[in-house]
Amino acid sequence: MERLIPHDVDVRTLSPLTLAFVGDGVYELMVREMLACQANRPNGELHKLSVGMVRAEAQSAAVDVIIPLLSEEETAVFKRGRNAHTQRAGSDYHRATGLETLFGYLYLTGNIERIRVLFNAVHGNNTI
Repeated sequence: MERLIPHDVDVRTLSPLTLAFVGDGVYELMVREMLACQANRPNGELHKLSVGMVRAEAQSAAVDVIIPLLSEEETAVFKRGRNAHTQRAGSDYHRATGLETLFGYLYLTGNIERIRVLFNAVHGNNTI
């Protein structure tokens, strides 16, 4: 997965919620691709499976898996997202926002292989 649109923005200047906005799309695309490649199922079934994997509770559980794997920089990015002021409450939602912030940051900085490593740590042998 390469970035689709080249840009000259300093990613460190983007708000954590902007990074989470991008990371949400990256994570969801990876889940959808993984599911589509696993089996040729009806769209409704694929949608239901993907929603279960990208909801806040599932992403919060994913954080438990990847936290020990993160570098200092990645941990700091995750924490920026987790601690961002959002309109939703709840620790699962905040942790999910941290995960999305990290994925957005890694994507926009071109660290695509690192995204794969973290995603595969969560989703096991379901490599994409």
